[in-house]
Amino acid sequence: MRAEHRSPAHGAGRPGTKAAYPLVRAYRSSHSAYQLPMAAVAGRSGLPPELVRRFVALGLVDAERDTGGRLWFRAGAPSAIARVQRLRTGLCLNYAAIGVVLDLLDRIERLETALRRSERAAKEPTTWT
Repeated sequence: MRAEHRSPAHGAGRPGTKAAYPLVRAYRSSHSAYQLPMAAVAGRSGLPPELVRRFVALGLVDAERDTGGRLWFRAGAPSAIARVQRLRTGLCLNYAAIGVVLDLLDRIERLETALRRSERAAKEPTTWT
């Protein structure tokens, strides 16, 4: 058999021979909530990709890394970045303080939702059987 027609594993481990392995492309599954690539998020938010990466590193924006190390974002990432920017410019907060404010705002939203749910449940008549 000529060397050009050998299988990739043929010749592996022999001195002086090179094994050629085919590359495998990793595809993202469509069922993931993380479907926006970095370029799309940076373009929609109007920020450079380096700043978006910094937001991810600080935990201000949620992202997922694929097997190639690329960042993928949820559909709401540009609005989350806009929220961070509004807090930064409107309140003159540093990024660490913005993280605390975002956590508090999320907690307030959860508490208000629970309160509305309990108020609705209290208004409904209970049936005694």
